[in-house]
Amino acid sequence: MTQGSEDEVGALAGFTVAVTAERRRDEMAALLTRRGARVLTASAITIIPLADDEALRTATATCIGLAPDLVVATTGFGFRGWLEAAEGWGMGDELRAALRRARILARGPKPCGAIRAAGLTEEWAAATEATEEILDRLLTEGVAGTRIAVQEHGEPQTQFVDALRDAGAVVVEVPVYRWTLPPDVNPVRRLVEQVVQGQVDAVTFTSAPAVRAFLQIAGPQADPLLARLRTDVLAACVGPVTAAPLIERDVPVVSPQRFRLGALIKTLTDELPRRARLLRVAGCDLELRGHAVLIDGRLHTLAPASMTILSALAARPGAVVSKERLAATLPRANDGHAVDVAVARLRTALGPGKHIETVIKRGYRLRVDDAA
Repeated sequence: MTQGSEDEVGALAGFTVAVTAERRRDEMAALLTRRGARVLTASAITIIPLADDEALRTATATCIGLAPDLVVATTGFGFRGWLEAAEGWGMGDELRAALRRARILARGPKPCGAIRAAGLTEEWAAATEATEEILDRLLTEGVAGTRIAVQEHGEPQTQFVDALRDAGAVVVEVPVYRWTLPPDVNPVRRLVEQVVQGQVDAVTFTSAPAVRAFLQIAGPQADPLLARLRTDVLAACVGPVTAAPLIERDVPVVSPQRFRLGALIKTLTDELPRRARLLRVAGCDLELRGHAVLIDGRLHTLAPASMTILSALAARPGAVVSKERLAATLPRANDGHAVDVAVARLRTALGPGKHIETVIKRGYRLRVDDAA
């Protein structure tokens, strides 16, 4: 299959990108598809609906009763959802009154937007968008005897809350939304298998719980999955908090400077093309991408077997690669005939440029210009 120029097909044409998020999954998929990527989606976590969450209802009543001196708002999505859920339970006015009397600290601009939209005002926002910065500020000013409500963002903020309590604060934790494993984990397991088999070029993560859930669901495949992420599969995380579970496992991670979805897509758009393999073959510029090749800027999407053969030849540019060696790269073939068939299909897909040379009784080679 041949398509138009790289500009026409998109900067991510030829690459396969996995999306593990649940919230804003469709938006991410649309942004990646618009840039030409093949997108695979499998949500590693699922969010419990706020209106159905009895733990949040109980924590809201506790927060109102506590009359907090200080409230820590960690996410805009969660803060808005908390107020909406309280309205549904008939606690909206009481909660707003309690928040209005408190000092509100925000973990970055997104919760600031939600705070202001609710008619409230934050006292201060963390420039780094990290709870560690908030904790440093609070411990420096002293919190002994202070009543603090901490809005969680998907999982308990254990270290943060414990440090406040150790410093003498009275803390109520508000689990504004909670993540659990999806009811059906099979899509994630299939995605893990595709990553392990080398069919995915990048995996995106938008929360640390999603990273941990992805590895948990991988089960016995976790080690080969991590091996791929450490080598030829790009792990792209929305920010350092999300990246932490991967960094702890020695996985290199790319993250945008601004911890936003659009910035994450931009980072992928910049980074993946840099990983393409560039060769000059038979007078043409040949660029190998995940499941496709660009020849003089025109996209040729290849079948998996054809891509495997081309990658094996490109790994030894200009050298003869034996049929036996090529056969070993094919998942369901182990003879020379299967290689001949795959090469014939590859030549058809690449067009009339005579990019692949048959070396009688020896194998095949790419016609690399000025090969060593």
